[in-house]
Amino acid sequence: MRFISAFVLLVMLTGCSSMGVQPWERDLLAKDSMQLSADYFDNFYDEHIYFSKEASSGGQGVGGGGCGCN
Repeated sequence: MRFISAFVLLVMLTGCSSMGVQPWERDLLAKDSMQLSADYFDNFYDEHIYFSKEASSGGQGVGGGGCGCN
């Protein structure tokens, strides 16, 4: 029984050893089309305008109370 549990533990540990991004895969993940937002600044300004017009305080790292003066 001890041998079987040690074998199962070994198999589980070696199965998790190859998780992660390989160096040759990083160029594909760095493309703009793979990002959550293709244009960061355009998305940032859109969210700033939305939260300013909705008169909500805070949100997405933008301070202010909705007057648009920040």
